[in-house]
Amino acid sequence: MSAREAVEAARDLGFAPSEPDYGDAPGQVLCEHSQSQTEFNLGFTKGVLTDIHVYRFRVEEADLTFLLDGLDIFRTPSEELLERLEERGHTVEQNDDGVDTLPDLKVILSNESSFEYPADEEGDPIYFDYALVTSVNFQGPRGD
Repeated sequence: MSAREAVEAARDLGFAPSEPDYGDAPGQVLCEHSQSQTEFNLGFTKGVLTDIHVYRFRVEEADLTFLLDGLDIFRTPSEELLERLEERGHTVEQNDDGVDTLPDLKVILSNESSFEYPADEEGDPIYFDYALVTSVNFQGPRGD
């Protein structure tokens, strides 16, 4: 998908590029949804979409849903989400750094944001707050 097509698809979903004149072959385009305070980066290589970095909405009542294999990645508790993805046959590589990898889906999930998101009694994040979906030479969080 070209940059123009990807940004148009983002606009159709209510997201606007932060820089209207991003050119034909940008490296990245930040798209923002002001009402929910949600943003994502569209990443490009030679003008072709290769990855999407999605950040969790900062307005809890936001009317946005981000699905991965039919599961809401930002509203399903992270431990439950990983269990359910494994039940569906996906490989989940977990680590203690808050970064989890689904290599067969080419997805990285994280919950190590600097924003104030819902936390459990111990102060740990309940939900993931970041997802990377890519199509190029996928490597896990440690470069494995």
